[in-house]
Amino acid sequence: MVCPRCNYYFVLGAHERIGLLLDEGSFVEEAVGLMTADPLDFKAVKTYREKLKDARAETGLSEACVVGRGTLDGGKVALGVTDSRFIMGSMGSVVGEKVTRLVELAGEKELPLVIVSGSGGGARMYEGILSLMQMAKTSAALARFAQSKLPFISVLTHPTMAGVMASFASLGDVVIAEPGALIGFTGPRVIEQTIRQKLPEGFQRSEFLLEHGLIDMIVNRCDLKPTISRLLNFF
Repeated sequence: MVCPRCNYYFVLGAHERIGLLLDEGSFVEEAVGLMTADPLDFKAVKTYREKLKDARAETGLSEACVVGRGTLDGGKVALGVTDSRFIMGSMGSVVGEKVTRLVELAGEKELPLVIVSGSGGGARMYEGILSLMQMAKTSAALARFAQSKLPFISVLTHPTMAGVMASFASLGDVVIAEPGALIGFTGPRVIEQTIRQKLPEGFQRSEFLLEHGLIDMIVNRCDLKPTISRLLNFF
């Protein structure tokens, strides 16, 4: 899913990403069956229930996050993936709960943790404060996990923005990004309109963030699995 001519990175679904990173047939999904409620009875052009129904039909997923455990080059690992095709991979209460349960599972089973983020939607506005709370919940879980001295590798894909980037996605011991990924909090268009200034070339792209020290490395998609494997072996 990378153009051989222009090197454009197409979106990978959650299960495609799992297949890319984990050994074939090794993945065991966890936290299955959690379903998002509609606590605000949210209505706009579409209701929240309608958007959830459409996203499930389009992606075949029940939510924007898939978590579980498997092996990567033979080594056991806990893996979570957010899927930008499901309401932009935004983090509602179920996504936050799944990520938190994955972190806690990794701590209990003494597994290294890898989370691949593709979340352009940040905290999911349809759930209000319940969505924003997930930023603190996932971050607190990772703070507890850090006490175990087990590694957490965060992989940022296009796009990783807003509340997801401002919480668990930025907290990795090693933060990897795919080339050209849009990574940040508020999008560049909104920033330009707010500060009325032209932003630097390549602002909020992986290469810009590596140059400014926000991420640790940029890794081509075809090299992700061996790179993560080497990092886990090192740790």
